[in-house]
Amino acid sequence: MSEAARDPSPGASPAVAAAASEEKKGKEPEREKLPPVVPAGAAAVVRDLPPICLDVRQKQRMSMDALPSEVKVPALPEPTLPSQPKSVKDFEEDLEKAESTGNWKTIHTFYITAFDSFPELNAAFKKDATASFDTIEDSGVNADLVNAVFDALLNTPQDIQKSVLKGIINSLLREWKGPRTKDDLRAYFILLQNPQFNITSTYVIYAHLLRQIATLVEADHHFLVHWLKKLSQKKFKQLVERLLQFISLRLFPAKPEEFPPLTKCSWWIPSASKVLALLNTANNLIHPPLIPYTDFYNSTLDHIDLMEEYHTWQSFGNSHRFSFCQYPFVISIAAKKIIIQRDSEQQMISIARQSLVDKVSRRQRPDMNMLFLNMKVRRTHLVSDSLDELTRKRADLKKKLKVTFVGEAGLDMGGLTKEWFLLLIRQIFHPDYGMFTYHKDSNCHWFSSFKCDNYSEFRLVGILMGLAVYNSITLDIRFPPCCYKKLLSPPIVPSDQNIPVGICSVTIDDLCQIMPELAHGLKELLSYEGNVEEDFYSTFQVFQEEFGIIKSYNLKPGGDKIPVTNQNRREYVQLYTDFLLNKSIYKQFAAFYCGFHSVCASNALMLLRPEEVEILVCGSPELDMHALQRSTQYDGYAKTDPTIRYFWDVVLGFPLDLQKKLLHFTTGSDRVPVGGMADLNFKISKNETSTNWLPVAHTCFNQLCLPPYKSKKDLKQKLIIGISNSEGFGLE
Repeated sequence: MSEAARDPSPGASPAVAAAASEEKKGKEPEREKLPPVVPAGAAAVVRDLPPICLDVRQKQRMSMDALPSEVKVPALPEPTLPSQPKSVKDFEEDLEKAESTGNWKTIHTFYITAFDSFPELNAAFKKDATASFDTIEDSGVNADLVNAVFDALLNTPQDIQKSVLKGIINSLLREWKGPRTKDDLRAYFILLQNPQFNITSTYVIYAHLLRQIATLVEADHHFLVHWLKKLSQKKFKQLVERLLQFISLRLFPAKPEEFPPLTKCSWWIPSASKVLALLNTANNLIHPPLIPYTDFYNSTLDHIDLMEEYHTWQSFGNSHRFSFCQYPFVISIAAKKIIIQRDSEQQMISIARQSLVDKVSRRQRPDMNMLFLNMKVRRTHLVSDSLDELTRKRADLKKKLKVTFVGEAGLDMGGLTKEWFLLLIRQIFHPDYGMFTYHKDSNCHWFSSFKCDNYSEFRLVGILMGLAVYNSITLDIRFPPCCYKKLLSPPIVPSDQNIPVGICSVTIDDLCQIMPELAHGLKELLSYEGNVEEDFYSTFQVFQEEFGIIKSYNLKPGGDKIPVTNQNRREYVQLYTDFLLNKSIYKQFAAFYCGFHSVCASNALMLLRPEEVEILVCGSPELDMHALQRSTQYDGYAKTDPTIRYFWDVVLGFPLDLQKKLLHFTTGSDRVPVGGMADLNFKISKNETSTNWLPVAHTCFNQLCLPPYKSKKDLKQKLIIGISNSEGFGLE
């Protein structure tokens, strides 16, 4: 378990200390009844946030009423807002004067006044105090002034910082008077950016701020989401990191005595998670996003009981308890892999147990092979045998996989299984096989649109991907991100077989991932300034070649009679894109979808983003050769031997493309498993042969056999030749 960060703060103010003390002693609030999160689907789709319980606001008032009387103030009439608030220049001049003279009275007065109430916050930071700023795209906040005031706050004297916190407490404790106004939302938006909430001694106040934001109505949440997306990348990232730290330190506090008992503030983490959901939604609205989706991961959650969280989420209907699985964007891909694997293991155990019980009930001797998915295939008929075996043993797909090649001795300890995957994938994706088309410009495969009578082999590819996920095998497959978005549409197979599967909303950006030249041409059509109808002479009819025959397809009824014009060209591009990525390959992809979900039929898939499914199947493209060096095992060599030192000097100095070739040569893939380089179990063995020989790789075991080269130059030359003239299956 990683040690939590220490409190960097100066001493807490009396008001904060009193508030924290009372929170520790106060009556334990009821646990919030939080609804399950909407299943995680395509990252780019903005989903509605979970609704809020009707009784939460009442609970909040009860909790706040328990705070000490000395930090409460009676509700004051709203002040008349000044028409011209302080400018950034005025504030910076006052600040510079205070720093040079040591007289902080003017600055102190500004902070006390600005943070005394929500109306005063608006008076200080609103661009125009007389304007309403009720639009969803403009918060009306003077962002430059907010940044200047908060950047200076932590460098002001302690009495100013304490006054700001006291003012925030008073603002949050004022009785609610009906629906929130946009000025209230602006106040929340400003307070959320306060850097004082990085300090653990302010967490009681921060928690109440988060709770009030979390319990706003959905319409107010939408305003905040659109305002949050306008923040700078730096500011946005700071908000996310602050909330993640708040959750981490609440779970594993460095100084437990600083916080109320977890049982007395069970609403802290749910409230923070809901506010994080607002930030996550805002991030998904931006293309490209402000920060990578991985920045929302909270690695602290890797150290909690993930299966308990998962089971709590699964049984939500009965328990109404909070679970991090309601907010899957905070769970790392490594943690999600653990959930998926353990869920699959439990399903495997359940199926195997039932098989044993059935045998015993029929008074038959149990066969231990029944605990596995046993595949017996001939190398000469690899695809057909595999398809027959998987079809015949459909009920065993969730058992542990074991492979036997007919006519060959050997016990499958993992190597034969990986070899089966590698050979099968290489054969199925070969251009001569015709199932997939390789697009060189995008370096990816896409489904062939050729019509056929049997789509079972597409189902086989889906099953292979599902088996790879459940058996922790990284496949050397190159599908575009759009494929994984379709694979989660929907994430759970619908019970009604008439509902289409594998259909998702697609854009020209999705097409660009597969056919960049065509996408570029369509973008030029959209931006063309001339007469589209006369110059392009196109209709809503497209053509495709199938087995040497050109076939035509109407994008809409009567499409061959409808010209593409300046007015309808966007519709044409959208329909054409949908035809290429959805309609023309529907049967192929539906079979592929059903094959994958026949193995991965688990609610755990609802936790995944499309990008995360890709990483589970294919691994991560991020290489860390130093991590590989640290985890490498040796056979016949010691890590200090000259040949090994030469090897790592050469490899660490390789450019990225050669490092990828080395990884592909030795493991069959140039990507890294979810668990990192350590999960490769990479081994370097001594090959007692002539130093004139090239290195040999056993991809089934992630093993490199290296002759004892006498010089770094010789090793580098032989290694580059070896990794540059193979397909990753070794030179033997």
